[in-house]
Amino acid sequence: MNATARGSICIGVGGWDYDPWRGAFYPSGLPRAKQLEYAGARLTGTEINATFYKLQRPDLFERWAGMVPDGFRFAIKGSRFCTNRKQLGEAGEAIGKFCAQGFTALGDRLGPINWQLAPTKRFDPEEVRAFLALLPAAQDGMKLRHALEVRHESFRCREFVAAARAAGVAVVFADSDAYPQIADLTADFVYARLQRTREEEPLGYAEPELDRWAGAIGGWGGGGGPPGLDYVSAAAAPARPRDVFAFVISGAKVRNPAAAQALIARVGT
Repeated sequence: MNATARGSICIGVGGWDYDPWRGAFYPSGLPRAKQLEYAGARLTGTEINATFYKLQRPDLFERWAGMVPDGFRFAIKGSRFCTNRKQLGEAGEAIGKFCAQGFTALGDRLGPINWQLAPTKRFDPEEVRAFLALLPAAQDGMKLRHALEVRHESFRCREFVAAARAAGVAVVFADSDAYPQIADLTADFVYARLQRTREEEPLGYAEPELDRWAGAIGGWGGGGGPPGLDYVSAAAAPARPRDVFAFVISGAKVRNPAAAQALIARVGT
């Protein structure tokens, strides 16, 4: 597929500081302070997990942005204080604090925000619509893009897909043994988390699996819904180029950088 016929594609992992990557992905002896710079030269995106646990400083976001090249994107995990609550529709104050912490200092390296729900959170139409309505369209003059990661089977319904589509919020695509797969396109970008790497595979996945996921990523970028995935809604989203953010996470985590690099080599970014 010609790169001009698709959106931008960022492929990476979750975080960048993981001890088993030292000697497997990072050269032995590489200072921790150089890890992000090293990862940024070989991957095209990563998730910032620290924001799930606590707010970060604007100068830290600015420093991270300066350590990666043009085209690299940071996806940000939404705060647990926004999503791990009895009533999502009451998260307005927490969402406001989260979005005001200074992540806009990432500038053009800022990717989407992933709001990850607890596995026990069931789908409640009114509650979910109320939460989606709280997500701001912009912060500090910068457009924000939001993705919602649901992890309970009750979300596999047309009403949820319709609500996400109406709000322009992406449903996180999860290839997981534990969580439901919802492949429906609901926003102008795609957020995918591939979670089935295996340690016995040097690249995390077997070659045919890597080929399959590379094809899906390219298909998403070109605007289509790749075949062979689990869709919920009978109504397909309009076909148009979409930006894609694909992260290899969980599974055999030590293999995830290798899997991400293999996908980058296949897809091109």
